[in-house]
Amino acid sequence: MSIVVVGSVAYDAIETPHGKRDRTLGGAATYIALSARYFAPVSIVAVVGDDFDPADKALLSSRGIDLSGMEEVSGKTFFWSGVYSEDMNDRTTLATDLNVFAEFQPKLPEGYPDAPYLLLGNIQPALQRGVHSQMKHLRFAGGDTMNFWIRDYRDELLETIRTWDFLLINDSEAKMLAGESNLRKAANKILAMGPNTLVIKRGEYGAMLFREDALFVVPGYLLEEVFDPTGAGDCFAGGFVGYLAQQGFDLRHGHVDPQDLHRAVIYGSVMGSFCCEEFGVERFHTLTRQDIDQRFEEFRRFTAF
Repeated sequence: MSIVVVGSVAYDAIETPHGKRDRTLGGAATYIALSARYFAPVSIVAVVGDDFDPADKALLSSRGIDLSGMEEVSGKTFFWSGVYSEDMNDRTTLATDLNVFAEFQPKLPEGYPDAPYLLLGNIQPALQRGVHSQMKHLRFAGGDTMNFWIRDYRDELLETIRTWDFLLINDSEAKMLAGESNLRKAANKILAMGPNTLVIKRGEYGAMLFREDALFVVPGYLLEEVFDPTGAGDCFAGGFVGYLAQQGFDLRHGHVDPQDLHRAVIYGSVMGSFCCEEFGVERFHTLTRQDIDQRFEEFRRFTAF
């Protein structure tokens, strides 16, 4: 059951208390795809410049990720630079150079519109809606957003998420979108906006899944060392949707097992935790499905009640 992932493929310059990288592969679509590919086939829709390193393309291809929707154009690839605080809870953005991503118009190659799962990364709501409208046989579709779109493109965003099955955002974005400081009240308001499944990511404090008649809360995985949290939320998204795709989850035709959603949240948390263990996407060079399933079982043990 294949997943179409739409978003950014980028280069990042990252500095944390554990070191720095001046140019490492990043971008929401990159992290989502690498994470989700452990569970299901993945196709990327993105744009990169002519400076995109063939070795990075080879890494994505070697994982079996379909790159026929990753357009290569003249110019520089999206670049982001940031520095994390000592406790990793805050980061300062030093540079955001959109480069070729500024003119990104998602193009779906033949076969992509037939995919049953769609995960829309953090891009302009109108572009998200345009891709969603082209999909023909969806079972589960939704995505991410951020404070910029919530604040400056609110009407466009509300029109976009109205037809989504799920929304993945962090706690501060949920409060901003709903205009509520209480997360439970915020969740109720967001569910009334359209998505029937809401996942609120809370970083090191875990995640919360809300549906009209259900609430599921999971803690964060306690790492001894967090080297780099960049991309952890996107890896969560990839694990969440990837697991549901692996199970053949079909929300739109009524085939819903709440336990699948709960396990998907755990797998999302597992993937986010692995992402933090090394810089950028470096952990994915050695990560195996066995590692992932072992950590899933750890979650099962330390949350048993």
